[in-house]
Amino acid sequence: MKHGILVHAAHDDVGVAVMDLALNDEVGVVTLEGSFVTTLKAVEAVPLGHKIAMRAMPAGHVLHKYERPIGKTTQPIAQGAHVHTHNLKTMRWDMEGAIKPDITVKPPERLSLGGRKPETLKLLGYRRENGRVGIRNHVLILPVDDISNAAAEGVSTLIKGTMALPHPYGRLQFGADLELTFRTLAGVGRNPNVAAVIVIGIEPKWTQRIVDSIAETGKPVAGFSIERYGDLKTIEMAARKALEFVQWANELQREPFAINELWMSTKCGESDTTSGLASNPTVGRVFERLAEAGATLIFGETTEVTGGEDIIMGQCATPEVAAEFKRAFDDYQALIESQGVDLMGSQPTEGNIRGGLTTIEEKALGNIQKMGRCTVQSVLEPAVEPPGPGLHFMDSSSAAAEMVTLCAAAGSVVHFFPTGQGNIIGNPILPVIKLCANPLTVATMAEHIDVDLTGLVRVEMNLDEAADKLMGMLERTICGRLTAAEGLRHNEFVLTKLYRSA
Repeated sequence: MKHGILVHAAHDDVGVAVMDLALNDEVGVVTLEGSFVTTLKAVEAVPLGHKIAMRAMPAGHVLHKYERPIGKTTQPIAQGAHVHTHNLKTMRWDMEGAIKPDITVKPPERLSLGGRKPETLKLLGYRRENGRVGIRNHVLILPVDDISNAAAEGVSTLIKGTMALPHPYGRLQFGADLELTFRTLAGVGRNPNVAAVIVIGIEPKWTQRIVDSIAETGKPVAGFSIERYGDLKTIEMAARKALEFVQWANELQREPFAINELWMSTKCGESDTTSGLASNPTVGRVFERLAEAGATLIFGETTEVTGGEDIIMGQCATPEVAAEFKRAFDDYQALIESQGVDLMGSQPTEGNIRGGLTTIEEKALGNIQKMGRCTVQSVLEPAVEPPGPGLHFMDSSSAAAEMVTLCAAAGSVVHFFPTGQGNIIGNPILPVIKLCANPLTVATMAEHIDVDLTGLVRVEMNLDEAADKLMGMLERTICGRLTAAEGLRHNEFVLTKLYRSA
Protein backbone atom coordinates (compact mmCIF):
# COMPACT_ATOMS: atom_id res chain seq x y z
CA MET A 1 0.00 0.00 0.00
CA LYS A 2 1.29 3.45 -0.92
CA HIS A 3 2.09 5.71 2.02
CA GLY A 4 0.12 8.95 2.20
CA ILE A 5 0.73 10.10 5.78
CA LEU A 6 3.93 10.94 7.63
CA VAL A 7 4.24 11.16 11.40
CA HIS A 8 6.97 12.78 13.47
CA ALA A 9 6.59 10.10 16.14
CA ALA A 10 4.60 6.89 16.20
CA HIS A 11 2.58 8.00 19.26
CA ASP A 12 1.56 11.42 17.93
CA ASP A 13 -2.17 12.17 17.80
CA VAL A 14 -1.93 13.44 14.21
CA GLY A 15 -0.03 12.73 11.03
CA VAL A 16 0.55 14.92 7.96
CA ALA A 17 -1.04 14.12 4.61
CA VAL A 18 1.66 14.10 1.93
CA MET A 19 -0.97 14.01 -0.83
CA ASP A 20 -4.55 15.21 -1.17
CA LEU A 21 -6.69 12.59 0.59
CA ALA A 22 -10.32 12.07 -0.43
CA LEU A 23 -13.15 10.55 1.60
CA ASN A 24 -12.49 6.83 2.23
CA ASP A 25 -8.91 6.90 0.91
CA GLU A 26 -6.91 4.32 2.86
CA VAL A 27 -3.15 4.87 2.93
CA GLY A 28 -0.05 3.81 4.82
CA VAL A 29 1.41 5.82 7.69
CA VAL A 30 5.22 5.97 7.98
CA THR A 31 7.86 7.90 9.90
CA LEU A 32 10.33 10.24 8.21
CA GLU A 33 12.91 7.44 8.36
CA GLY A 34 10.51 5.21 6.42
CA SER A 35 9.36 2.92 9.24
CA PHE A 36 5.82 1.62 8.72
CA VAL A 37 3.40 2.55 11.53
CA THR A 38 -0.13 1.57 10.43
CA THR A 39 -2.78 2.17 7.79
CA LEU A 40 -5.47 4.82 8.11
CA LYS A 41 -8.71 5.62 6.28
CA ALA A 42 -9.71 9.26 5.76
CA VAL A 43 -13.28 9.95 6.89
CA GLU A 44 -13.29 13.30 5.06
CA ALA A 45 -11.11 15.13 2.57
CA VAL A 46 -7.71 16.21 3.93
CA PRO A 47 -5.58 18.56 1.78
CA LEU A 48 -1.90 18.02 1.12
CA GLY A 49 0.15 19.17 4.11
CA HIS A 50 -2.75 19.19 6.55
CA LYS A 51 -3.15 17.11 9.70
CA ILE A 52 -5.23 13.95 9.98
CA ALA A 53 -6.30 12.37 13.26
CA MET A 54 -4.50 9.12 14.06
CA ARG A 55 -7.11 8.27 16.70
CA ALA A 56 -10.45 9.52 18.00
CA MET A 57 -10.15 12.41 20.47
CA PRO A 58 -12.75 14.08 22.73
CA ALA A 59 -13.27 17.82 23.05
CA GLY A 60 -10.72 19.35 25.42
CA HIS A 61 -8.04 16.80 24.53
CA VAL A 62 -4.45 18.12 24.63
CA LEU A 63 -3.28 17.12 21.18
CA HIS A 64 0.30 15.92 20.64
CA LYS A 65 2.58 16.28 17.61
CA TYR A 66 6.39 16.01 17.76
CA GLU A 67 5.51 14.12 21.00
CA ARG A 68 4.61 17.55 22.43
CA PRO A 69 1.36 19.47 23.05
CA ILE A 70 0.44 21.75 20.14
CA GLY A 71 -3.06 22.76 21.22
CA LYS A 72 -6.41 21.66 22.63
CA THR A 73 -9.30 20.19 20.65
CA THR A 74 -12.47 22.30 20.63
CA GLN A 75 -14.85 19.47 19.63
CA PRO A 76 -14.76 15.67 19.33
CA ILE A 77 -12.57 14.48 16.44
CA ALA A 78 -12.98 11.11 14.72
CA GLN A 79 -10.09 8.93 13.66
CA GLY A 80 -9.17 9.84 10.08
CA ALA A 81 -10.70 13.34 10.32
CA HIS A 82 -9.14 16.61 9.18
CA VAL A 83 -7.56 18.50 12.12
CA HIS A 84 -7.15 22.26 11.75
CA THR A 85 -8.44 25.63 12.99
CA HIS A 86 -12.06 24.45 13.05
CA ASN A 87 -11.38 21.89 15.79
CA LEU A 88 -8.00 22.76 17.37
CA LYS A 89 -6.99 25.85 19.36
CA THR A 90 -3.67 27.12 20.68
CA MET A 91 -3.00 27.03 24.41
CA ARG A 92 -0.49 29.88 24.27
CA TRP A 93 -2.02 33.02 22.72
CA ASP A 94 -4.63 33.03 25.46
CA MET A 95 -5.01 36.33 27.26
CA GLU A 96 -6.49 34.50 30.26
CA GLY A 97 -3.08 32.92 30.76
CA ALA A 98 -1.73 29.66 29.42
CA ILE A 99 0.29 27.09 31.27
CA LYS A 100 3.87 27.50 30.13
CA PRO A 101 6.15 24.45 29.91
CA ASP A 102 9.00 23.86 32.31
CA ILE A 103 12.55 23.51 31.07
CA THR A 104 12.88 20.06 29.60
CA VAL A 105 15.63 17.78 28.42
CA LYS A 106 16.84 17.81 24.83
CA PRO A 107 14.34 16.37 22.33
CA PRO A 108 14.66 12.75 21.19
CA GLU A 109 17.40 12.28 18.62
CA ARG A 110 16.50 11.26 15.11
CA LEU A 111 18.19 8.25 13.62
CA SER A 112 21.59 9.26 12.22
CA LEU A 113 22.83 7.36 9.20
CA GLY A 114 26.13 9.17 8.67
CA GLY A 115 26.52 11.55 5.74
CA ARG A 116 29.05 13.91 4.23
CA LYS A 117 31.62 15.53 6.49
CA PRO A 118 31.84 19.34 6.22
CA GLU A 119 35.62 19.09 6.02
CA THR A 120 35.25 17.55 2.54
CA LEU A 121 33.62 20.73 1.16
CA LYS A 122 35.87 22.61 -1.23
CA LEU A 123 35.28 26.25 -0.32
CA LEU A 124 36.54 29.34 -2.15
CA GLY A 125 36.09 32.87 -0.88
CA TYR A 126 37.54 36.37 -0.54
CA ARG A 127 39.82 36.81 2.47
CA ARG A 128 39.36 40.25 3.98
CA GLU A 129 41.80 42.47 5.79
CA ASN A 130 40.62 41.30 9.24
CA GLY A 131 40.96 37.60 8.35
CA ARG A 132 37.26 36.93 7.81
CA VAL A 133 36.18 35.26 4.55
CA GLY A 134 33.35 36.42 2.28
CA ILE A 135 31.72 34.56 -0.60
CA ARG A 136 30.62 37.64 -2.58
CA ASN A 137 32.61 40.75 -3.48
CA HIS A 138 30.24 43.71 -3.38
CA VAL A 139 31.08 47.42 -3.39
CA LEU A 140 28.29 49.11 -1.44
CA ILE A 141 26.89 52.62 -1.63
CA LEU A 142 25.37 52.91 1.84
CA PRO A 143 23.01 55.77 2.75
CA VAL A 144 22.94 56.70 6.43
CA ASP A 145 19.40 58.10 6.22
CA ASP A 146 16.34 58.21 4.01
CA ILE A 147 17.10 61.58 2.44
CA SER A 148 20.50 60.34 1.26
CA ASN A 149 18.96 57.54 -0.79
CA ALA A 150 18.82 59.63 -3.98
CA ALA A 151 22.53 60.44 -3.84
CA ALA A 152 23.44 56.82 -3.09
CA GLU A 153 21.35 55.58 -6.00
CA GLY A 154 22.86 58.29 -8.20
CA VAL A 155 26.32 56.89 -7.56
CA SER A 156 25.27 53.29 -8.16
CA THR A 157 23.62 54.29 -11.44
CA LEU A 158 26.85 55.90 -12.64
CA ILE A 159 29.36 53.30 -11.49
CA LYS A 160 28.98 49.74 -12.75
CA GLY A 161 29.65 47.09 -10.12
CA THR A 162 28.30 49.08 -7.17
CA MET A 163 25.11 48.49 -5.22
CA ALA A 164 23.05 51.06 -3.30
CA LEU A 165 21.00 50.02 -0.25
CA PRO A 166 18.18 52.57 0.09
CA HIS A 167 16.05 52.43 3.25
CA PRO A 168 13.41 54.62 4.96
CA TYR A 169 15.07 55.39 8.32
CA GLY A 170 17.99 57.22 9.96
CA ARG A 171 16.31 60.50 10.90
CA LEU A 172 15.05 61.62 14.34
CA GLN A 173 15.60 58.21 15.88
CA PHE A 174 16.86 57.96 19.44
CA GLY A 175 17.93 55.50 22.13
CA ALA A 176 17.99 51.78 21.41
CA ASP A 177 16.18 52.28 18.11
CA LEU A 178 18.89 54.61 16.80
CA GLU A 179 21.64 52.31 18.08
CA LEU A 180 20.10 49.35 16.25
CA THR A 181 19.95 51.32 13.00
CA PHE A 182 23.60 52.34 13.34
CA ARG A 183 24.60 48.78 14.25
CA THR A 184 22.71 47.31 11.30
CA LEU A 185 24.08 49.75 8.72
CA ALA A 186 27.63 49.46 9.98
CA GLY A 187 27.30 45.69 10.30
CA VAL A 188 26.20 45.33 6.69
CA GLY A 189 29.23 47.35 5.64
CA ARG A 190 31.50 45.22 7.85
CA ASN A 191 30.14 41.97 6.38
CA PRO A 192 32.90 39.96 4.62
CA ASN A 193 30.73 39.70 1.48
CA VAL A 194 31.46 43.41 1.05
CA ALA A 195 34.85 44.44 -0.37
CA ALA A 196 34.53 48.21 0.04
CA VAL A 197 31.94 50.81 1.08
CA ILE A 198 30.94 54.36 0.18
CA VAL A 199 28.86 55.90 3.01
CA ILE A 200 26.63 58.90 2.20
CA GLY A 201 24.67 60.85 4.82
CA ILE A 202 23.06 64.25 5.15
CA GLU A 203 25.18 65.18 8.21
CA PRO A 204 28.92 64.56 8.70
CA LYS A 205 28.83 63.33 12.31
CA TRP A 206 26.50 60.34 11.84
CA THR A 207 28.14 59.56 8.49
CA GLN A 208 31.54 59.39 10.15
CA ARG A 209 30.23 57.13 12.89
CA ILE A 210 29.27 54.49 10.29
CA VAL A 211 32.58 54.98 8.45
CA ASP A 212 34.61 54.50 11.64
CA SER A 213 32.85 51.25 12.52
CA ILE A 214 33.38 49.78 9.04
CA ALA A 215 37.01 50.97 9.03
CA GLU A 216 37.72 48.76 12.06
CA THR A 217 37.68 45.79 9.67
CA GLY A 218 40.50 47.28 7.60
CA LYS A 219 38.51 47.34 4.36
CA PRO A 220 38.41 50.43 2.12
CA VAL A 221 35.64 52.84 3.17
CA ALA A 222 34.96 56.52 2.48
CA GLY A 223 32.24 58.86 3.75
CA PHE A 224 30.54 61.84 2.14
CA SER A 225 28.02 64.23 3.71
CA ILE A 226 25.54 66.17 1.59
CA GLU A 227 25.27 69.32 3.74
CA ARG A 228 27.34 72.23 2.30
CA TYR A 229 27.77 70.30 -0.99
CA GLY A 230 24.33 69.25 -2.28
CA ASP A 231 23.44 66.07 -4.17
CA LEU A 232 25.26 66.76 -7.42
CA LYS A 233 28.67 67.55 -5.95
CA THR A 234 28.32 64.70 -3.45
CA ILE A 235 27.47 62.25 -6.22
CA GLU A 236 30.47 63.43 -8.23
CA MET A 237 32.92 63.04 -5.34
CA ALA A 238 31.49 59.72 -4.19
CA ALA A 239 31.37 58.32 -7.72
CA ARG A 240 35.08 59.00 -8.27
CA LYS A 241 35.96 57.10 -5.10
CA ALA A 242 33.46 54.32 -5.92
CA LEU A 243 35.12 53.77 -9.32
CA GLU A 244 38.46 53.45 -7.58
CA PHE A 245 37.02 50.88 -5.15
CA VAL A 246 35.36 48.84 -7.92
CA GLN A 247 38.53 48.63 -9.99
CA TRP A 248 40.46 47.49 -6.93
CA ALA A 249 37.83 44.95 -5.85
CA ASN A 250 37.55 43.42 -9.32
CA GLU A 251 41.15 42.24 -9.14
CA LEU A 252 40.64 40.33 -5.89
CA GLN A 253 40.79 36.54 -6.28
CA ARG A 254 39.02 33.74 -4.45
CA GLU A 255 41.15 31.44 -2.31
CA PRO A 256 40.47 28.21 -0.40
CA PHE A 257 39.25 28.49 3.17
CA ALA A 258 38.43 26.05 5.96
CA ILE A 259 34.95 25.12 7.18
CA ASN A 260 35.67 26.54 10.65
CA GLU A 261 35.97 29.99 9.03
CA LEU A 262 32.38 29.87 7.76
CA TRP A 263 29.73 32.11 9.34
CA MET A 264 26.14 31.40 8.29
CA SER A 265 22.54 31.75 9.41
CA THR A 266 19.06 30.34 8.99
CA LYS A 267 15.46 31.54 9.11
CA CYS A 268 12.35 29.91 7.64
CA GLY A 269 9.36 31.62 6.03
CA GLU A 270 5.87 30.89 4.72
CA SER A 271 6.22 27.66 6.67
CA ASP A 272 3.79 24.77 6.51
CA THR A 273 3.75 21.25 7.91
CA THR A 274 6.37 20.08 5.40
CA SER A 275 8.76 22.66 6.88
CA GLY A 276 8.79 21.02 10.29
CA LEU A 277 8.54 17.56 8.78
CA ALA A 278 11.39 17.77 6.27
CA SER A 279 13.04 21.09 5.33
CA ASN A 280 13.79 22.36 8.83
CA PRO A 281 15.14 19.01 10.10
CA THR A 282 17.43 18.98 7.06
CA VAL A 283 18.87 22.34 8.09
CA GLY A 284 19.17 21.02 11.64
CA ARG A 285 21.15 18.02 10.46
CA VAL A 286 23.52 20.22 8.41
CA PHE A 287 23.92 22.61 11.36
CA GLU A 288 24.84 19.70 13.62
CA ARG A 289 27.64 18.80 11.21
CA LEU A 290 28.79 22.40 10.76
CA ALA A 291 28.80 23.14 14.50
CA GLU A 292 30.91 20.06 15.18
CA ALA A 293 33.35 21.25 12.48
CA GLY A 294 33.73 24.67 14.15
CA ALA A 295 31.53 26.89 11.97
CA THR A 296 29.71 29.92 13.42
CA LEU A 297 25.90 29.70 13.11
CA ILE A 298 22.95 32.02 13.81
CA PHE A 299 19.21 31.40 14.23
CA GLY A 300 16.45 33.33 16.00
CA GLU A 301 12.81 34.48 15.50
CA THR A 302 11.89 35.07 19.13
CA THR A 303 8.10 34.98 18.90
CA GLU A 304 8.11 31.94 16.63
CA VAL A 305 9.55 29.64 19.29
CA THR A 306 6.52 30.09 21.56
CA GLY A 307 5.58 26.61 22.72
CA GLY A 308 9.10 25.25 22.25
CA GLU A 309 11.05 27.77 24.28
CA ASP A 310 11.84 25.19 26.95
CA ILE A 311 13.56 23.00 24.35
CA ILE A 312 15.88 25.86 23.41
CA MET A 313 16.61 26.53 27.08
CA GLY A 314 17.38 22.85 27.54
CA GLN A 315 19.97 23.07 24.75
CA CYS A 316 21.70 26.20 26.08
CA ALA A 317 25.37 25.79 27.00
CA THR A 318 25.04 27.20 30.52
CA PRO A 319 22.32 28.30 32.95
CA GLU A 320 23.39 31.89 32.26
CA VAL A 321 22.75 31.50 28.52
CA ALA A 322 19.37 29.89 29.27
CA ALA A 323 18.48 32.79 31.58
CA GLU A 324 19.41 35.33 28.91
CA PHE A 325 17.27 33.53 26.36
CA LYS A 326 14.35 33.44 28.80
CA ARG A 327 14.72 37.19 29.42
CA ALA A 328 14.54 37.93 25.68
CA PHE A 329 11.63 35.53 25.21
CA ASP A 330 9.68 36.91 28.19
CA ASP A 331 10.19 40.49 26.95
CA TYR A 332 8.48 39.59 23.66
CA GLN A 333 5.65 37.81 25.46
CA ALA A 334 5.13 40.84 27.69
CA LEU A 335 4.97 43.10 24.64
CA ILE A 336 2.30 40.91 23.05
CA GLU A 337 0.25 40.77 26.25
CA SER A 338 0.53 44.54 26.72
CA GLN A 339 -1.22 45.05 23.39
CA GLY A 340 -4.12 42.78 24.36
CA VAL A 341 -4.22 41.23 20.91
CA ASP A 342 -4.93 37.84 19.42
CA LEU A 343 -1.99 37.00 17.16
CA MET A 344 -3.96 34.47 15.10
CA GLY A 345 -3.32 35.45 11.50
CA SER A 346 0.06 36.90 12.45
CA GLN A 347 1.39 33.91 14.37
CA PRO A 348 0.68 31.59 12.63
CA THR A 349 0.35 33.70 9.48
CA GLU A 350 -2.46 33.23 6.97
CA GLY A 351 0.05 31.46 4.71
CA ASN A 352 1.02 29.12 7.54
CA ILE A 353 -2.63 28.31 8.16
CA ARG A 354 -3.30 27.68 4.49
CA GLY A 355 -0.38 25.23 4.55
CA GLY A 356 -1.83 23.26 7.46
CA LEU A 357 -0.24 24.85 10.53
CA THR A 358 -2.88 25.50 13.15
CA THR A 359 -1.26 26.84 16.33
CA ILE A 360 1.84 28.75 17.37
CA GLU A 361 3.01 25.68 19.31
CA GLU A 362 2.92 23.57 16.16
CA LYS A 363 4.75 26.26 14.19
CA ALA A 364 7.36 26.67 16.93
CA LEU A 365 8.12 22.97 17.22
CA GLY A 366 8.66 22.86 13.46
CA ASN A 367 10.74 26.04 13.54
CA ILE A 368 13.23 24.83 16.13
CA GLN A 369 13.97 21.70 14.10
CA LYS A 370 16.49 24.00 12.35
CA MET A 371 18.74 23.99 15.42
CA GLY A 372 19.01 20.20 15.40
CA ARG A 373 20.84 18.96 18.47
CA CYS A 374 23.29 21.87 18.54
CA THR A 375 24.19 23.57 21.81
CA VAL A 376 23.22 27.26 22.00
CA GLN A 377 26.43 29.07 22.89
CA SER A 378 25.05 32.59 23.41
CA VAL A 379 22.06 34.90 22.98
CA LEU A 380 22.72 37.87 20.71
CA GLU A 381 21.10 41.27 20.57
CA PRO A 382 19.87 42.11 17.05
CA ALA A 383 22.68 42.70 14.50
CA VAL A 384 25.43 41.71 16.96
CA GLU A 385 28.29 39.49 15.79
CA PRO A 386 28.61 36.10 17.53
CA PRO A 387 31.51 35.92 20.02
CA GLY A 388 32.78 32.53 18.84
CA PRO A 389 31.99 29.32 16.94
CA GLY A 390 28.89 27.18 17.40
CA LEU A 391 25.18 28.01 17.32
CA HIS A 392 23.90 31.37 18.61
CA PHE A 393 20.32 32.59 19.13
CA MET A 394 19.61 36.15 17.95
CA ASP A 395 16.74 37.97 19.65
CA SER A 396 15.00 39.04 16.47
CA SER A 397 11.84 39.63 14.54
CA SER A 398 10.26 36.76 12.64
CA ALA A 399 9.64 39.00 9.61
CA ALA A 400 11.74 37.48 6.84
CA ALA A 401 13.39 40.56 5.33
CA GLU A 402 14.14 42.04 8.76
CA MET A 403 15.65 38.84 10.14
CA VAL A 404 17.82 38.14 7.09
CA THR A 405 19.07 41.76 7.15
CA LEU A 406 19.97 41.39 10.84
CA CYS A 407 21.87 38.18 10.07
CA ALA A 408 23.84 39.99 7.35
CA ALA A 409 24.64 42.76 9.84
CA ALA A 410 25.86 40.14 12.32
CA GLY A 411 28.38 38.84 9.79
CA SER A 412 26.65 35.86 8.20
CA VAL A 413 27.88 35.24 4.63
CA VAL A 414 25.29 32.66 3.48
CA HIS A 415 21.78 31.80 4.63
CA PHE A 416 19.55 28.69 4.63
CA PHE A 417 15.88 29.58 4.11
CA PRO A 418 13.43 26.65 4.30
CA THR A 419 9.98 27.46 2.95
CA GLY A 420 6.75 25.52 2.67
CA GLN A 421 4.24 27.75 0.88
CA GLY A 422 6.92 29.68 -1.02
CA ASN A 423 8.49 32.77 0.58
CA ILE A 424 10.50 34.56 -2.13
CA ILE A 425 12.78 36.67 0.11
CA GLY A 426 16.35 37.57 -0.86
CA ASN A 427 19.01 39.99 0.37
CA PRO A 428 21.43 42.32 -1.42
CA ILE A 429 24.62 40.98 0.17
CA LEU A 430 23.65 37.69 1.84
CA PRO A 431 22.97 34.79 -0.58
CA VAL A 432 19.75 33.08 0.48
CA ILE A 433 19.50 29.35 -0.32
CA LYS A 434 15.84 28.26 -0.57
CA LEU A 435 14.89 24.68 0.25
CA CYS A 436 11.41 23.19 0.09
CA ALA A 437 9.72 19.82 0.58
CA ASN A 438 6.19 20.79 -0.45
CA PRO A 439 5.50 19.12 -3.83
CA LEU A 440 2.93 21.76 -4.83
CA THR A 441 5.28 24.66 -4.11
CA VAL A 442 8.23 23.04 -5.86
CA ALA A 443 6.05 22.40 -8.92
CA THR A 444 4.45 25.85 -9.11
CA MET A 445 7.31 28.07 -7.87
CA ALA A 446 10.33 26.17 -9.16
CA GLU A 447 12.26 29.30 -10.13
CA HIS A 448 12.48 30.25 -6.42
CA ILE A 449 13.73 26.90 -5.09
CA ASP A 450 17.42 25.96 -4.92
CA VAL A 451 17.05 22.58 -3.21
CA ASP A 452 14.11 20.24 -3.86
CA LEU A 453 13.52 18.04 -0.79
CA THR A 454 10.21 16.50 -1.86
CA GLY A 455 12.00 13.15 -1.85
CA LEU A 456 11.85 13.28 1.95
CA VAL A 457 8.06 13.36 2.09
CA ARG A 458 7.93 10.61 -0.55
CA VAL A 459 10.40 8.65 1.65
CA GLU A 460 12.77 8.37 -1.31
CA MET A 461 15.66 9.74 0.74
CA ASN A 462 16.53 9.84 4.41
CA LEU A 463 17.48 12.87 6.48
CA ASP A 464 21.21 12.44 6.03
CA GLU A 465 20.83 12.11 2.27
CA ALA A 466 18.77 15.32 2.28
CA ALA A 467 21.49 17.00 4.37
CA ASP A 468 24.12 15.85 1.87
CA LYS A 469 22.08 17.41 -0.95
CA LEU A 470 21.80 20.71 0.94
CA MET A 471 25.53 20.71 1.74
CA GLY A 472 26.26 20.24 -1.95
CA MET A 473 24.25 23.36 -2.75
CA LEU A 474 26.00 25.21 0.08
CA GLU A 475 29.36 24.35 -1.47
CA ARG A 476 28.27 25.50 -4.93
CA THR A 477 26.81 28.75 -3.59
CA ILE A 478 29.93 29.56 -1.60
CA CYS A 479 32.05 29.02 -4.70
CA GLY A 480 29.99 31.41 -6.81
CA ARG A 481 26.70 29.88 -7.97
CA LEU A 482 23.95 32.49 -7.82
CA THR A 483 21.01 31.48 -5.68
CA ALA A 484 17.49 31.66 -7.11
CA ALA A 485 16.86 34.83 -5.10
CA GLU A 486 20.04 36.43 -6.41
CA GLY A 487 19.21 35.51 -10.00
CA LEU A 488 15.70 36.94 -9.64
CA ARG A 489 17.05 40.19 -8.13
CA HIS A 490 15.39 39.74 -4.75
CA ASN A 491 17.33 42.39 -2.84
CA GLU A 492 15.05 42.97 0.15
CA PHE A 493 16.89 45.18 2.66
CA VAL A 494 14.71 46.04 5.65
CA LEU A 495 15.82 47.67 8.91
CA THR A 496 14.16 46.68 12.17
CA LYS A 497 12.38 49.57 13.89
CA LEU A 498 11.86 49.29 17.66
CA TYR A 499 9.52 52.25 18.18
CA ARG A 500 8.37 55.49 16.53
CA SER A 501 10.82 58.33 15.92
CA ALA A 502 10.85 61.70 17.68
